Amino acid sequence: MGAGAWGTALAKVLADAGNNVTLWARRAELAEEINTTHRNTHYLGDVELPKAIRATADPAEALAGACTVFLGVPAQTMRENLTGWREHIGADATLVSLAKGIELGTLMRMSQVIVQVTGADPARVAVVTGPNLASEIADEQPAATVVACPDSGRAVALQRALSTGYFRPYTNADVIGAEVGGACKNVIALACGMAAGVGLGENTAAALITRGLAEIMRLGIALGGKVETLAGLAGVGDLVATCTSRYSRNRTFGECLGKGGSMEAAREAVGGHIAEGGASCRSVLALASSYGVEMPLTEAVYRVCHEGLSVEEAVVLLLGRRTKPE
Repeated sequence: MGAGAWGTALAKVLADAGNNVTLWARRAELAEEINTTHRNTHYLGDVELPKAIRATADPAEALAGACTVFLGVPAQTMRENLTGWREHIGADATLVSLAKGIELGTLMRMSQVIVQVTGADPARVAVVTGPNLASEIADEQPAATVVACPDSGRAVALQRALSTGYFRPYTNADVIGAEVGGACKNVIALACGMAAGVGLGENTAAALITRGLAEIMRLGIALGGKVETLAGLAGVGDLVATCTSRYSRNRTFGECLGKGGSMEAAREAVGGHIAEGGASCRSVLALASSYGVEMPLTEAVYRVCHEGLSVEEAVVLLLGRRTKPE
């Protein structure tokens, strides 16, 4: 459900793994393009999609008889979309979140939103996360991912459904850790992009990634996540990929801000696509505050994005913090 870059790339993985795949697109013309040309040029350029993928703009048609539903819409629209879809979702269907964010207002993780809106047993809800840059996966470059689900049987079923020669899924029962890593890394990627935008180099990037991981771990542990999850693909892996890749929308968004661009200019720099970190920095910071967790990098990103603080001022504030043991 969702024919953006990541939703389409994962549909390709599922088809390549031998599954019957229906892809829901919000725009009818995009569904028509996928069905007739087997391409999604706006999001994945000239990548050829398997003919086994059938696209539709009708959510009821897409969900009819589906045993597994992958939810590939932006985090802040998950609730609205699910509210319209829930009556068409099968009573025992596995619901899989592909979104990485914390909902504004409620401060819920995506799996919590899914459970609240659909009434599904939490054991039916899974998360796919990790260092998954859509364009590279669509090009069939080797990649790994994490399938987190409290039900080990569903996790293994998803693992098998997603396994191809170029895409290797690992199972994990720690949904909290997986979701915290996925949501927070987008914010740290904005910080790395901002630093690059003002001309700072690799030492700065390494420090931001490392201290960003420390923030993510503090929050993840406070919420009940596991250190091992955040030290793995869902934490470190996703963080490194998103903070360093030229394909990362969040890093590109931050780099534009670092060069003095406005939020609107930054949105244009990523082709009008969603950079989740711009919204998530607000909800992540609020969630951390409610648990008494310090997240200075996240706070700096929030102040740049939403309070008009310049990137240069943010750097000065971070460097001016009191010294302490690592």
